[in-house]
Amino acid sequence: MTVSHWQTDPEPPLYETDFLIVGAGLTGCSAAIFATAAGHQVTLTDARGLGLGASSRNAGFLLSGIDAYYHRACERYGEATVRELLALSLRTHEHWRRWAEGRTAITPSGTLLLAQTAAEARDIERAARALAAAGIEHIHHPRDPLERGYHAALERRQDAAVHPLALLQAVFDQSDATLLENNAVHQLEAATSDTVLVHSRRYRIRARHVLLCVNGYAPLLHPYFRGKIVPVRAQCTVTEPLEQSLLKTCGYADYGYWYFRETDDGRFLLGGGRAAHRDQENDTSEDRTTPAVQAEIDTYRQRHFPEIRVPVARRWAGIMGFSADGLPLVGRLPGLPQIGFALGFNGNGLALAAGVAERAVELLLEGRHPGALAAERLR
Repeated sequence: MTVSHWQTDPEPPLYETDFLIVGAGLTGCSAAIFATAAGHQVTLTDARGLGLGASSRNAGFLLSGIDAYYHRACERYGEATVRELLALSLRTHEHWRRWAEGRTAITPSGTLLLAQTAAEARDIERAARALAAAGIEHIHHPRDPLERGYHAALERRQDAAVHPLALLQAVFDQSDATLLENNAVHQLEAATSDTVLVHSRRYRIRARHVLLCVNGYAPLLHPYFRGKIVPVRAQCTVTEPLEQSLLKTCGYADYGYWYFRETDDGRFLLGGGRAAHRDQENDTSEDRTTPAVQAEIDTYRQRHFPEIRVPVARRWAGIMGFSADGLPLVGRLPGLPQIGFALGFNGNGLALAAGVAERAVELLLEGRHPGALAAERLR
């Protein structure tokens, strides 16, 4: 991240902490819980504020596994890795439910992966066969269960829905971490043999351990992440409250490029449209809406949910972090072993963030290998 001459202070105050986490989203706040449990004094810092990035700009889906059809994921990564990521997502769900208990609701809505085309319906059928062979719970619908112009569906009843910012607040409240808001980090360097100096807008922060949890913004923070993490913009809308409820599940279509649900207060949330505009939605850190993608979203709503007459209440965008191979990254910065990272959620952070954060903290504090998430796989 670049900083102008006028934004610098020749002697900003020195702030000292044991364990610094950069990025106060779901990953960072989860990591704060694990680091605190390990006996460390934890500070979170964020360029904006608590959860104001992608953690509160998504649709609130708690998916099981990675965001790909099972047979395709096995072909790409191998079944052992896919099962490892499935187990990691279920562990993440366990963490969320424990931390959310008594604070915010996690709704057992399930999800429908809907085929937008006949070709995708054939993929759904192959995925259903692979899931059956693996003994993984699912329901295959050879026709559209919603009767809205789709071709087939794969139902996963173990999935859920949540208010993501309410969940994040619940996680942060249990972290015992200090939060430094409005404090963008712009430089990382070794201070001594066992400490790091982090230059930020308001402070020079000296820490024994640093964990980067900035996801799509990682390439702006350190050149190591260029080519490994690509920022990708996602855009959403939500309507005014509906006159009557339309569905009780969360829907995905077109290989996940479209997604929709009803919110707890009866609004219709719809996101997507970037597949038709990859040139402007990929490799950007600007979380603004664009007329072209918003028009795609409006057209899609009218096509599949024509009975919705209430107006759109809000439109927004968020920046996701996509890794070069589609799996999260956990590792340490070369030459700076006190600095770890947990990044690259590929639009599926709610499914994996807590489990990935746990592995990142274990790597940084104990040297425990993070399994399939290990960043050294990308050279």
